Amino acid sequence: MQYRSIIRILGLLVALFSVAMIPPALVSVIYADGSGLPFVTAFVISIVAGLSLWYPNREFKRDLKAREGFLIVVLFWTVLGSVGALPFILLEQPKMTVADAFFESFSGLTTTGATVIQGIDFLPKAVLFYRQQLQWLGGMGIIVLAVAILPILGVGGMQLYRAETPGPIKDSKMTPRIADTAKHLWYIYLALTTACTLAYKVAGMGWFDAICHAFSTIAIGGFSTHDASMGYFDSPLINIVCVVFLWISALNFALHYAAVSGRTLKGYLFDPELKAFFMLQFALILVCFLVLLHHNWYASTEATLDQAMFQAVSISTTAGFATDSFAEWPLFLPILLIFASFIGGCAGSTGGGMKVIRIVLLYIQGMREVNRLIHPKAVYMVKLGNRALPDRVVDAVWGFFSAYAVVFVVIMLSLIATGMNDISAFSATAACLNNLGPGLGQVAAHFGDVTDTGKWLLVVAMLFGRLEIFSLLVLFTPAFWRS
Repeated sequence: MQYRSIIRILGLLVALFSVAMIPPALVSVIYADGSGLPFVTAFVISIVAGLSLWYPNREFKRDLKAREGFLIVVLFWTVLGSVGALPFILLEQPKMTVADAFFESFSGLTTTGATVIQGIDFLPKAVLFYRQQLQWLGGMGIIVLAVAILPILGVGGMQLYRAETPGPIKDSKMTPRIADTAKHLWYIYLALTTACTLAYKVAGMGWFDAICHAFSTIAIGGFSTHDASMGYFDSPLINIVCVVFLWISALNFALHYAAVSGRTLKGYLFDPELKAFFMLQFALILVCFLVLLHHNWYASTEATLDQAMFQAVSISTTAGFATDSFAEWPLFLPILLIFASFIGGCAGSTGGGMKVIRIVLLYIQGMREVNRLIHPKAVYMVKLGNRALPDRVVDAVWGFFSAYAVVFVVIMLSLIATGMNDISAFSATAACLNNLGPGLGQVAAHFGDVTDTGKWLLVVAMLFGRLEIFSLLVLFTPAFWRS
């Protein structure tokens, strides 16, 4: 294990991440909200810490193997999430415990969107901006991780998708080097953020709210600058803008790259995961609309459609924005939306959940087993599009699903052991493991009432969800640490 090379890389990451403390400090100066000092202090601490890790090990530039890669990926999120908690610890408003500060930081960086803060409308502008910025930086980190890093390590949804299926992702081959891939993804990410900001502004938001909400929309994060989230604006037009950009961000960013580089939309038209994603989206919207309409939940058909579409898309893509409390919706709708978040977005997107591609493959494999029962001697292949997939791909998907279920059950039972009621524990685990944000029961509005032990457990759930389970799980195996 090349420990000194790993420390050198971490030092550079921390030093680079320290720059993220500067924009909130500038926002504090612009709005004269008096909250700039904690960000300046956090900047000094983090850059000194980063350079202290990097400088003694600056000459250790070794080729890293997959094992070192796993450790770096996990440390990337844990170390930066910890550094990101510094301003929250130092702030006077809001006054946060260490557990609260780490929860808020990890929730932002993993784009979960769960919060322990109440009275968001009264927070200093610098704090509001920092929360949104954390999600935006985390979203870009997710894209680079999913599209460029995890496939090299042999894990993640994109590994299955790029290696085993035809179409624009395999044919375009992105770019051969990680640095070039990351650069092109940044361009697309920045372009989408700029477009979303302008769309929000035209729809009626002020510049500050437009920028902040564009950050969390493109990252599919869910943080807002208001307690009422998107409901604060009470605007169907803003809701539509949010839905459109959530859909765009929930698609595979490799598809966006292929469309930009090839200047054609054919990749979108023939992508099997995209088709499945929108079929699920429209089915979910329809169910929510019909149930709400039947119960006359809103004053008009137009309002019902607006609310059904927004909440269905927001929860199922794991954004977690709100225009109303979906936890109070009639019948099975709250639980349906929570279960929809288990599917999440497409592989290689900023969305959470298990990813659409895995759900599609699980369904195809399930139908194959049913057909085998009917015709035991027949040979059935698992196909995605027109291509048959090898059994090892199906095995990998089943392995991921099994690990996901085990992690979910262990964390949920642990939360119940802290005193949380069953429905709150279930939805809190789903909200954090799927990187969704809001839950039901005790955590429908915020996570401020969860015990400190519960918050640490949920931080672990966020990491498991964001790191595609296996990237973190592999560190708990004795074989990983054997030299």
